[in-house]
Amino acid sequence: PGVVLASRASAASLPEGTAVLVDAPETVAELAGLSGDAVAVEGLLPEHPAYVIFTSGSTGRPKGVVVSHAGVVNRLVWMQERFGLGGDDRVLLKTPFGFDVSVWELFWPLLWGAGLVVARPGGHRDPGYLASLIVRERVSTVHFVPSMLEVFLAEPAAAECVGLRRVVCSGEALGVAAQERFFEVFEGVGLHNLYGPTEASVDVTAWECGPGGAVGGVPIGGPVANTRVYVLDGSLRPVPVGVAGELYLAGVQVARGYVGRAGLTSERFVACPFELGVRMYRTGDRVRWNADGQLEYLGRADEQVKIRGFRIEPGEVQSVLAEHPQVAQAAVVAREESPGDMRLVGYVVPVEDAPQLTEEIGKFLTERLPEYMVPSAFVVLGELPVTVNGKLDRRALPAPDYAALAGSGRGPANAREEIVCAAFADVLGLAQVGVDDDFFRLGGNSLLAIKMVDALRRRGVEMSVGAFFRTPTPAGLAASQAEFAAAPANLIPADATEIVPEMLPLVDLTAEEVERIVAAVEGGAANVADVYPLAPLQEGMLFHHLLADGGDDAYVTPTVLRFDSRERLEAFTAALQRVVDRHDILRTGLVWEGLREPVQVVRRRAELPVQEVTLAPDSSDPVAELLAVAGLSVDLVHAPLARLHMAQEPGTGRWLALLRLHHVIEDHTALELLLAEVESVLAGREQELPEPLPFRDFVARARAEAELGDSERYFAELLADVTEPTAPYGLVDVRGDGMDAAEAQLAFSPELTRRVREVSSRLGTSPATLLHLAWSRVLAAVSGRDDVVFGTVLFGRMNAGTDAHRVLGPFINTLPLRVRTDELGVLEAVSALRGQLAALISHERTPLSTAQQVSGVPGPTPLFTSILNYRPNSGLNRENTAVLDGAELLYFRERTNYPLSVVVDDDGETLGLAVDAVAQVDSHAVATLLCTTTDRLTAALVSALDSGADIPLNTIDVLGVDERLRVLVEWNDTAVEVASATLPELFAAQVG
Repeated sequence: PGVVLASRASAASLPEGTAVLVDAPETVAELAGLSGDAVAVEGLLPEHPAYVIFTSGSTGRPKGVVVSHAGVVNRLVWMQERFGLGGDDRVLLKTPFGFDVSVWELFWPLLWGAGLVVARPGGHRDPGYLASLIVRERVSTVHFVPSMLEVFLAEPAAAECVGLRRVVCSGEALGVAAQERFFEVFEGVGLHNLYGPTEASVDVTAWECGPGGAVGGVPIGGPVANTRVYVLDGSLRPVPVGVAGELYLAGVQVARGYVGRAGLTSERFVACPFELGVRMYRTGDRVRWNADGQLEYLGRADEQVKIRGFRIEPGEVQSVLAEHPQVAQAAVVAREESPGDMRLVGYVVPVEDAPQLTEEIGKFLTERLPEYMVPSAFVVLGELPVTVNGKLDRRALPAPDYAALAGSGRGPANAREEIVCAAFADVLGLAQVGVDDDFFRLGGNSLLAIKMVDALRRRGVEMSVGAFFRTPTPAGLAASQAEFAAAPANLIPADATEIVPEMLPLVDLTAEEVERIVAAVEGGAANVADVYPLAPLQEGMLFHHLLADGGDDAYVTPTVLRFDSRERLEAFTAALQRVVDRHDILRTGLVWEGLREPVQVVRRRAELPVQEVTLAPDSSDPVAELLAVAGLSVDLVHAPLARLHMAQEPGTGRWLALLRLHHVIEDHTALELLLAEVESVLAGREQELPEPLPFRDFVARARAEAELGDSERYFAELLADVTEPTAPYGLVDVRGDGMDAAEAQLAFSPELTRRVREVSSRLGTSPATLLHLAWSRVLAAVSGRDDVVFGTVLFGRMNAGTDAHRVLGPFINTLPLRVRTDELGVLEAVSALRGQLAALISHERTPLSTAQQVSGVPGPTPLFTSILNYRPNSGLNRENTAVLDGAELLYFRERTNYPLSVVVDDDGETLGLAVDAVAQVDSHAVATLLCTTTDRLTAALVSALDSGADIPLNTIDVLGVDERLRVLVEWNDTAVEVASATLPELFAAQVG
């Protein structure tokens, strides 16, 4: 059934899913639409078609794939070499002939003398029948589509299939949960994950699974014999390791083309840019190389969906959903409930009846995925619908009932919450909404969010769109407040014993709120010197501190110094206390509990906490041990937000000091100023230090400027048409704590450093501009975008008022840069980027949230997830370790919440990189990419300057010679000798 013997048959008349066996070479020639001279009439040759199999097309018109004998023979020979099928093996043929897995199920055992067990028609969908058949017929080898494998594993009788030796999976993405369940049921049985399109002779990559052997996803492995795999960008250039690209296939298994579809054949079978005269097949699948040279499947390029500004692979969400212990099967699809309203929906088959399962899996995904990737609804099913081939039937999945999701939580507690809940229900078309219901989880989107803000305003509740995206629940919106404006100077008398709201002109507080603040201060009201709001950057750091929930904080900056004696260390400690006494920011703590807005509170006196610890006598790494003892958590309420741990270095008379400062009170410049003042105190020059200036003036200025709106207009013009985030390596979570980030350091060669400075000089710009431009090209390559946005760290003191250069505090800010790498030549790009960097100085205190809100990227989606910090550095750096007399710098580390950050240290002579990247990204590889790109960018700029002809920025290759060789050649070293033969010849050799 499903097989026809074609004799002068018309391919167009054959139904989808029809396998075609041919009776003569001449028939093949006519069926495949090939020229007559391509077929030798006197005999069948390996390059002749072996079969034509019809697959569904995107237009609904089936397309017939012509597979050669050479291709399928190579595939079968590889399989035999890989698995070594013997005479005592028995292979189950259960796959319908319309699915090309049936080719190896049928021919493999016949060509190598193993037993062939044929399942009854439709039996592939009955797990109980399959289990009994496998046991009765002593089947050793069987294939499953992953979704059917999960059903089979749930069958109690599956455990009785003790004769199984190997199970092969292909046809869908194999999830980690299914892999782990397999090894729980079948201990010692091999599980193999294969991948391949029909257009490449069944399978082209393979991976041997193992229990606990996959993190984040089961790879599809490396190429099979005589096959090459290329992961390419839209310009057919190889992408770096870890970066998603489209998979192209080359080698003997690539099909001849489509029956009677010359146009489609030329579109999908293209010339290979790496092998002269070779074709490659464009799969339409997105994959990436991992560091071990294995491919990871990411989904179909045409199945990507855009939801709230993010491009999402539903398969990635599905793989995480399937990891829940109560989920037996899972599927995630994108549904367009109305035009432009795309939503993710999760479908699950539970292991057992669980009434609260949808709530549990929602929480489960929230803890493991960014908020935008969590489906807006979940549907529990008895089983997932499948097609005749055993694959998921997406069209048969039912629509979710969104109305049932709303109103189950707490009801409104006051009039404001009641108004907001009513507005939610009205805009979303729901009967009721609870105060903790999330607007987007109920099916809201960006357009409805704007309607929501208008609906609230009509009800007398003023709300900004930005505030709505920050807290998209009735409870959060009801409690939100407007921005505070700048106000006059400090009104707290020096001898005050009571603090009242009128003394605090920079912040609007009630008497009860003031009491809460005073209660948090050691010494009470008499020790309160000032209270004012947070600067925008401080607000972001507090947010991430609260996310850490008492754990390690990404914004704790540890610095380890080694002193030649305890006396030196004690003198340093005393001098540090003197500097704390001088500067208000060093005597500042934060208070937020019970307040409408967090504030910072300056103490009149704050003692530096000093703790002495004892290190293990045989410690191999005393610095690491000291860091571990102290940890990276700081209490932000109690000033000073600095802590000192001291310990004697084992076996020596030297002492170690770990100074931990929270970034909320300092930046790199402030840390250098602090150490410089400590040095002055130690040298007896304290009286020469200038009068300290308060940080409050900067806060007041920054908040006043935020009211003017100039920055909103600037960033709206720059970013309004940016609708998707720039996410290198697919990294989109900016709520991490940076603790798993690995740092790699790489120095530019003297030759490259010299060339960067010379080219910058010729262009009349700074090396910083060139490095920002080089990073934009790297970012384009690792994010798969030609129009990129990334953060640049600004000094923050250029327009911060008189003598801002000597005020301690966190002045730095991160703001976006945008580079269209596909539209500009290298000379144009330098000019444009130089203009942007100059313009940012005028907006250097603008909250990043302002730029985010006026961009086209809907909140809470981040605008970008990588930053570059070009840091002119003459003080505290890794090369200049002699920071104080009798003390040297041993360790210094700054982290951020960004998953990828690049620091360029420029001390006037050398250029060095420090790349921090989360665990799944090779930080050293990123640094190498930036070095390589900078080298090629400077060469392109010299060429453009000398010739007068600009060079397109997007043509600069980011891959170094070694990396290019690795992904194109070394990982494709699959050439083996396979005898030139046809299927009938192999069969004749076996039976003869």
